[in-house]
Amino acid sequence: MIRDRRIALAFRATSLLAAVCGFLSMLGAFSGEVRPMTLAYYTMLSNLLAITLFIMLTVRTVIGLRDGIKGDNGYFPRFEMICTVDLTLTVAGFWLLLAPAFFTMAAEYPMWSFENLAVHGITPMLCFLDYVLFTQPRHLRHRDIYYVGIFPVAYLTATTLAGLSGFVYYISETDGAPVRFPYFFSDFDRIGYSSLFYIGAMFAYFLLAGHAFYLVDWRIRKPRDAELQLHPHESNP
Repeated sequence: MIRDRRIALAFRATSLLAAVCGFLSMLGAFSGEVRPMTLAYYTMLSNLLAITLFIMLTVRTVIGLRDGIKGDNGYFPRFEMICTVDLTLTVAGFWLLLAPAFFTMAAEYPMWSFENLAVHGITPMLCFLDYVLFTQPRHLRHRDIYYVGIFPVAYLTATTLAGLSGFVYYISETDGAPVRFPYFFSDFDRIGYSSLFYIGAMFAYFLLAGHAFYLVDWRIRKPRDAELQLHPHESNP
């Protein structure tokens, strides 16, 4: 793990800037056409979760520098793991389920724009890299695997209740019908009970991803104390 807090601060401050720029760009803040409805989508809310994480990490790293240039940089390992797994759904959901349809309408949807790549790739990857580079192993608890589901379950519950209550996300361009659910794979109006298959698959994904992080954290990643035994000369300045 990288123990130089100057490197951690530079990485986290840059990641925070990139995440904020991607979020605001997708929101339309830079184009002068703010699209508040984008805040109703999982992608934007999960990116907002990433921004919150990077703010916490950046501030805590600045505070940590008071104790020395070198030291433990994994300040919120359990929360960071949860955020990272939740953000991986943004990547998998978009590039595996939504992107194939968008490729056929590239003229209308800018697949390779900064805003799209930022929220569906760059920000999630930065969260993952921060966890790998700076977080010390063996801080996770087995119950964290299930905490990973809190955010997506809350989102799915809120959007389902909103849709069933008559909330309209947009009007379909094909038949002019109101679309009450944000994503086709959770849209009971469009695909009926088939949506339960997609929802079940997503929950299975979270459990598998959470277990994978937990197993890697406890079985594969080398604890810091073992590293210090190999290099006893290393210490904080």
